[in-house]
Amino acid sequence: MPRFYCPPPLTSGLAVDLPEAVAHHLHVLRLPPGAPLTLFDGRGGEYAATLLECGKRRASALVGAHAAREAELPYAVTLAQGLPEGAKMDWIVEKAVEMGVAAVQPVAARRSVVKLAGERAERKVAHWEAIVTAASEQCGRNRLMRIAAPLPLERCLAGAPALLLSPRGTLGLADWARRESPRDLTLLIGPEGGYAPEEEAAALAAGAVAVSMGARVLRTETAAVAALGMLAGCWMS
Repeated sequence: MPRFYCPPPLTSGLAVDLPEAVAHHLHVLRLPPGAPLTLFDGRGGEYAATLLECGKRRASALVGAHAAREAELPYAVTLAQGLPEGAKMDWIVEKAVEMGVAAVQPVAARRSVVKLAGERAERKVAHWEAIVTAASEQCGRNRLMRIAAPLPLERCLAGAPALLLSPRGTLGLADWARRESPRDLTLLIGPEGGYAPEEEAAALAAGAVAVSMGARVLRTETAAVAALGMLAGCWMS
C-alpha cells in the first residue's frame, strides 16, 4: 500500500490536502479516488487513509484510524559523519534512515573536500531532508530522522557516549558492543582519509572510545552501514 509523509497534524476523520509532491506521485501512479493509502506525520504511528481526489498538483485524502506502529530502534544513534565527496552523503543519509539512525550530524572535518556554509549549507540540508522523507516512506519508519547543518567535530562531542571508528582502534566494535548493554550513542565516522590526528585526539579527550572494524579499511560510505549493522546484530539478536 502506498505510504506518504504528510506534515502534522493528522487527525482521524478529517479530510486533508496532501503535499504537492505526494499529489504528483499519486498522479503518476494513476490511483483512483477510493484507493487506500497510509499516511504518517512524524509524530509516531500511522493512519489508514482513503484517496478522495487526485490531480497533477493537488490531492486530498480522508484520514482514517490511527495505528500505533513503530519501526524505531530501542536505542538512539546519532551518526556524526565527516562530509564526503560528491553524492556519497546522499547515499549515507538514505541508508542511515533505513538502518534506524535517530539523527545525522554532518561534520565539517579538516580532511573534508566538500565545504558547506551559509546558503549553500541550507540548500544541502533541505535536500537531505527530502531524502529522509522519501527513505522513511519506503522503509516504513513513522518518525523522521533529524539532520542538522554541518559543524566542526569539536562541537559534536557533547551529549551521548561516542564511538570513534578508527583504524588505530585496538578494540573491535563487535567486542565492545557484546560487553555493553544497548544505549544511546554517537557514532563518529570520518570523511575520506578519516579524521585528522588532532580531531581524533579531541574526541578521545572528550571521552570517546576508539573502535575498529577489523583489518580492512572501509570507505567512509561503507563504514556507517557496516557499523550500524554490527551494532544491531549484537544488540538485537
